[in-house]
Parts: sequence; C-alpha cells; structure tokens
Amino acid sequence: MQDKQIEALIKAEEVRQKKTISLIASENYVSADVLKALGSKFTNKYSEGYPGHRYYKGQAYTDKVEELCRERALKLFKLDSVKWGVNVQALSGSPANLAVYLALVPKGGKVMGMSLDHGGHLTHGHKVSATGKIWTQVPYGVNKDTEVLDYEEIKKLAIAEKPNMIIAGYTAYPRIVDFKKFREIADACGAILMVDMSHFAGLVAGEAYPSPFDYADVVTTTVHKTLRGPRSALIFSRKDKTQMSVKGNPIGFDVLIDKAVFPGLQGGPHMNQIAAVAVALKEAATPAFKKYAKQVMKNAKVLSDELKKLGWKIISGGTDSHLILVDTFMNGQGISGDEASNKLEKEGIIVNKNTIPNETRSPMDPSGIRLGTAGETTRGAKEKDMIKLAQRIDKVLKK
Repeated sequence: MQDKQIEALIKAEEVRQKKTISLIASENYVSADVLKALGSKFTNKYSEGYPGHRYYKGQAYTDKVEELCRERALKLFKLDSVKWGVNVQALSGSPANLAVYLALVPKGGKVMGMSLDHGGHLTHGHKVSATGKIWTQVPYGVNKDTEVLDYEEIKKLAIAEKPNMIIAGYTAYPRIVDFKKFREIADACGAILMVDMSHFAGLVAGEAYPSPFDYADVVTTTVHKTLRGPRSALIFSRKDKTQMSVKGNPIGFDVLIDKAVFPGLQGGPHMNQIAAVAVALKEAATPAFKKYAKQVMKNAKVLSDELKKLGWKIISGGTDSHLILVDTFMNGQGISGDEASNKLEKEGIIVNKNTIPNETRSPMDPSGIRLGTAGETTRGAKEKDMIKLAQRIDKVLKK
C-alpha cells in the first residue's frame, strides 16, 4: 500500500481486534470472502437506479449482483417472491428505517416505537433523530417491575393514540418479541406493523429465534450484526399491502419503499457493498451458520447466568437472544456505564455503555452496559469460555 499512514492504521486496528474481546452486541467478524467482495472492482461502478432500469450503461454485472442478492435475501428467510419484495440498496439501518417512514407514513404522522432508555433505537422516533423531527413518536416501554414488554398496556396505548405505524424490534431488549401479539395490536388500531430485526436477523436466519415474517408488513435489518455481513441494510415489504396514490391507484409497499430509497434518499447504490451482502447471505444459509446461531444464544445465556450468580443485576432477569443488559450502578455496585466500559476496555474487553429501563442518569454516563455474544462466538467461544469471561468481568469491575 502506497499510503503508509493509512496502512499503519489498518494494521493497528487488525492488532487491536485480535488482542481484544469484543462484546459489542452490534458488531461481528466477517469472513475473508465478504472482505474480498467489499474491496472488489464493483467499488468503481456507479449504478443509479434498479436492475434493468439504470441511468448509466455498463450494468450487465451490477444487475446480476443485485438480483442475486435479492434472491438470496428472500430465500434465506423463506419468503415467496410473489408476496414479498426486498430492497438491498439501503446503506445502513438508520437510512433503511427512514426510507420506510418516508414511503408509508405521512409527514407529522405517528410512529409508535419503544423509548430510547427502555431499549428502542434512535430511528424509532426519538426526538434527536430525523424520525422524531418529521414524525411524532408515541413511546412505549417495558413493565417497570418485570422489565419485559406488557402487550396489554401497549395495546391500550395503541388504541388510544392510533399510530400510523408500530415498530417492534429493538437495540437493547434481550427477550423474544411476540410478533403475533404485535400483529393483533396493529390490527386493533389500524396501524402498519414494521419489525426492525437488525439485532436478531442472524438468529432468525439460523432458526434460533422466531421469525417476524408471518406477521409483519415491513421488516428492516442491518447485515453487520448477527447476520455477520458488511455494514449495510435490507428492507423487506409485503407486495400485497398497498397505499393509494394521488391518482387513486393502489401502489404496493415494495414499490413505495424502492422509490423512497432511490431517488428519495440515496443516489447510486454501493455495488461492492451489495456484492458483500450477497456473499454473507449465502454463508448464512449453510448448516454451519445454523449451528453458529444456536451457539450465540447458548453463550449469551451462560454469560448472563454467570454474571447474575456473581451478584450483577441482569435487566429482565436474563436473555433469550445474543444480547445482555447489565445494571452496573443501581444494584449497589455504584459503577456507571461509562466507568464500567472504560475499566473493561483497559483490560481488553470491549463493551458499550447503555441506558436501562427507568434510567436516572445521562445517556452519556448511564447506569448500565450492553453485552453481546455474536462476535466472540464467531471466534469459536463456547459455554466454558463465557463462564471464565463472566468471572473476568466481575473481577475487573469490582477492583
């Protein structure tokens, strides 16, 4: 590499990743094949538009890559291409969610999403996000005592507020989501049901976590978390769900979302990124990936249980996924999330500080940390490693 400064930083990052334990719930390690596709000559090609309808010539192979990526996305989640469409051009999870709202929710309309401190994402209508500036958030959260979703309370709120869209799927909620109940809630108030499965998409693909597709109208996901792909996103939508156009003709959700992505939000797609997504989707369709997804959840349960035995409060009492939320402050230990994450990083364990339900502190220095087992499971970690890791975390934080 001619640029020695950047080359040195790349090598330094490689060393950092190799020498540290990553428990960031939204990170993973991609394969050499994914990296090769991401750094391919497709980086050089501008491909504004969609397959068969591009604005520039020279698209014979970009079209094939994008079509293959779509086919693999639908196949991985066992979706009928007659009933479902998928957009593979969204650059990441936040613009994917924004595109859905632009396509399906009128400006100023209501989006009902989980509040940030209870585990929701910024793009589920939080006021600092564009989704909270263009639309009105109807926030819901978890039960104060159980720290899990109370579907009856959510239903009452939905019927009273009548949101245009309800969002299920979260960034810091460790339990399984009952998508059937959310479908019933959406039907009760006439709302569109969107599931953001960014965190658990790989677990769904690996048949270790329930699929939302039998109940959702739209499903968004990033690719770089449990799906173990590049930083990118997918938007799945029901073709048989429609909205009326200004001319009075019904238009499918898939068509509206495609238009919202391009030309609504983005210009030309990153074809190297789409090629890498296609590779990751193929890898996720293997028996080895199913085994991996199940191991991710086994590891998370053991890590959660061991930390609990050592006296740490685990939000909701445990986990049903890859994700664990730990109260480091209000359970008597008195360590803020910021302090805890800094202490752990000094000892080679990477986590992120995180708000917890009924948070009393600032998001910049909250009461908890979030842990995830997807990355370390990719590196081969098993249950015995999680027991040792819990003991190490406990020792570091109690110094």
